[in-house]
Amino acid sequence: MQELDACTIREQNITSLQLMERAAEHAAEAIAMEWPAKDTPVVVFAGPGNNGGDGLAVARLLAGRGYAVKAYLFNTGDHLSNDCAENKKRILETEGVEFTEVTSQFEAPALSKDMLVVDALFGTGLDRPATGGFATLIKFINAAPAQVVAIDMPSGLMSEDNAQNIPSNIIRAHLTLTFQHLKPAMLIAENNAYCGRIKVLDIGLSAQKAASLDTPYFFTEAADVRQMLLERPAFGHKGTFGHALLVCGRYGMAGAAILSAKACLKSGVGKVTIHTPKRNNDLLQISVPEALLSHDADDVIFTTPNLSDAFSAIALGPAIGTDKRTALAFIQQTGHAAVPLVIDADGINILADHRSWIRQIPKGTVFTPHLGEMSRLGLHSTDHFAALEEAKEMAVTHGFFIILKNRYTAVCTPQGKVYFNPTGNNALATAGSGDVLTGMLAALLAEGYETAAACRLAVFLHGLAGDLAATDLGQESVTASDLIDYLPKAFRALHGGETLPQFGPIEF
Repeated sequence: MQELDACTIREQNITSLQLMERAAEHAAEAIAMEWPAKDTPVVVFAGPGNNGGDGLAVARLLAGRGYAVKAYLFNTGDHLSNDCAENKKRILETEGVEFTEVTSQFEAPALSKDMLVVDALFGTGLDRPATGGFATLIKFINAAPAQVVAIDMPSGLMSEDNAQNIPSNIIRAHLTLTFQHLKPAMLIAENNAYCGRIKVLDIGLSAQKAASLDTPYFFTEAADVRQMLLERPAFGHKGTFGHALLVCGRYGMAGAAILSAKACLKSGVGKVTIHTPKRNNDLLQISVPEALLSHDADDVIFTTPNLSDAFSAIALGPAIGTDKRTALAFIQQTGHAAVPLVIDADGINILADHRSWIRQIPKGTVFTPHLGEMSRLGLHSTDHFAALEEAKEMAVTHGFFIILKNRYTAVCTPQGKVYFNPTGNNALATAGSGDVLTGMLAALLAEGYETAAACRLAVFLHGLAGDLAATDLGQESVTASDLIDYLPKAFRALHGGETLPQFGPIEF
């Protein structure tokens, strides 16, 4: 962000103070859209750096809009950034702002529920937990009944890794107004309690420079996945669109096979073969008549790999169990795979029980774990950001694609890139949802999508189907089968360029 600010200032021939003023204008406008001036007294807490300068500028601009504003500038070290100092000078010349500079003792104001607190203490510059008087101030704000708006970043929250942070020393904002781009910490589950709703404010930073910056983190947008969609040839036939093999569903768990196969078929694949224990035959023939069946030698579990070369993608793992014979068949199946491979659920659990086998898994394989499954594979972190970093490292080390499932599912690539997915909601937290994603991935890989594109497109469509289903059915009532039913609508929405529903706390 510092590089981006500096480049924008050069490109647009403006000063850093002018850029700060632009950011403050957007923030003041966003506040005014939600809290009317006549009903909302405002208290601004500003730190000594540029985030404090943003806060003082917001205070001045809100006063100009008719708000009753109190501004507190905390300058206990007797040092302000240049732009913060200039905004202090400007606010002293502004009518309608009750300004206090705190250099030692602080007499805290009463904060009532009808007030709005603007947090501008630290912003994105913090690289260690808040301590001392600032920590005390943060606790005071959090204990108050007032609504809280954080400028750029809730104070006390670091922009990336917060594993060693002190939760009580982080502002709990109701709304965070962040500038131009999301910060990685905003997409981590534990931090939602601090960020609240997030609005990303476009302040006109250099798009060209942003595209050239070296960062591992990306946020997938609808325009990105629309460009990934392959055109289906007019004279295509079922062979054109690939043949997927699904190894899933032991006896008593055939639902996983049904869901994966139906999702695969609804995602455009030409043919699907389900490798299944013999006792699942009748149920699968009735439930998924479009699918071909490959019978295992065993009646109830997966024990014999399908070593045919007829397939263009293979997915294995959902509900196959972890029996010793199943584990041996699993590693034989993966070892024979010369086509794109997806491993999910019990496939991951088998590898967790046989850690050394992971070196036998082909490069380019797609894994689709949630945090618990990743921990069984050897991740040591319960903090989501640290787990994400470990998943990213594992992807690079082994040449895998790891889809770490969460509210903002992250696709980690062998190149060390992380693509956060925006779609989806709590409706996806239902049994069988992962089986649907596995089937979708198998279909897209079988159809010829590059692996990175298949991963990003699958998680986007999977989440979008959940968003569309929740719009009609409510989040509580969506099942995995509903996700499959809404896949056609999700594909149409992408192809047609429609405005997509949004359930997450992030607004652009």
